[in-house]
Amino acid sequence: MVEGRYTLSLLMGPTVAVPVPQAVADALTAVQVTTTAGQASGFQLSFALSKRSFLNQVLLPAGFFDPKRRVILVLVLDGRPTVLMDGVITRQEVNPSDTAGASTLTVTGEDLTLVMDLTEERTCYPGLTAEARVAAICAKYAAFGIVPAPVPSLLMDVPNPAKRIPIQTVSDLAYIQALAAEAGYVFYIDPGPLPGMNVAYWGPEIRTGLPQPALSVNLDAASNVESLGFSFDGTSATQVTVEILEPFSKRTISVPIPDIGLLRPPLAARPVPLLREEPLDGSAKFNAVQAALRGLARRAQATDAVTGQGTLDVLRYGRVLRSRMLVGVRGAGLAYDGLYYVNSVTHNIKRGEYKESFTLSRDGLISNTPKVLP
Repeated sequence: MVEGRYTLSLLMGPTVAVPVPQAVADALTAVQVTTTAGQASGFQLSFALSKRSFLNQVLLPAGFFDPKRRVILVLVLDGRPTVLMDGVITRQEVNPSDTAGASTLTVTGEDLTLVMDLTEERTCYPGLTAEARVAAICAKYAAFGIVPAPVPSLLMDVPNPAKRIPIQTVSDLAYIQALAAEAGYVFYIDPGPLPGMNVAYWGPEIRTGLPQPALSVNLDAASNVESLGFSFDGTSATQVTVEILEPFSKRTISVPIPDIGLLRPPLAARPVPLLREEPLDGSAKFNAVQAALRGLARRAQATDAVTGQGTLDVLRYGRVLRSRMLVGVRGAGLAYDGLYYVNSVTHNIKRGEYKESFTLSRDGLISNTPKVLP
């Protein structure tokens, strides 16, 4: 799909994806890709279909669009390549129509985390830390170009094989996600930087580093978004407490977990007051290190109080807005300007049109950075 300033390439194959035949590229009419923090990314491809088309007569019967076929979408905008999606097909739908040119083929799929969730495993990991287990599991999927990138836990917990041996009894994906939840981390597979390559990230949400170009609103000719609005939910912030068993008196001590920003660096100068208090269930059965680690993990999973939603035209914005990264906001006022974490982005691409809808979040009001650069 070639449209002025951007080019969209579609690659497909069993395990190694290659450029699709020209007939497939010509029949592609619309693409939707959704990337959301904490969830699997998904895609949907729409193709024009006719009775005598190459897709209908040859490719569909041959299984070209069957589930588990790999799909890679590469966008080149103003000479900058971006891998939007690397995933597998999960579903296909054919909708014939009596109206000429109205028949369609719709292909739906998910990112490569799906292939990690198809088989239940039973494996032991004696003496391995959580990050070492994640690296060992992800290495099994090297055929898909997946490179493990685990970040060591804040409080390292090395299991003593004489007392405890970690055992996996679920799918690889479910096990890695459980380890991430215990550490207050996230796990996702980020496509790129080149087609066929992927980074399996296991670590804290990336709320540091160089932000993406600012989203500008209410700045007349300098505005680069179509819409952008914010909301502030004061009931979302929660104080987490853990119960630690004192080994001599055998009494439980309730300890509040401070917001020290190790896993979620603050993005606002005025944090939201904590209106709720929530004890961490079952924390008394762990030692002090394990209880503290789980308390920090639960605190890191707290919902951000300030959220934003909007849409933009990618050609006007000049870049592809990416989720799971930071972005600046200008023009919304003193309370809401500043840096935000991009929770989700939905790419909607049609011939002659490329728009994105997005959601943002942060922990409070007023930016803790002096200025947001364009």
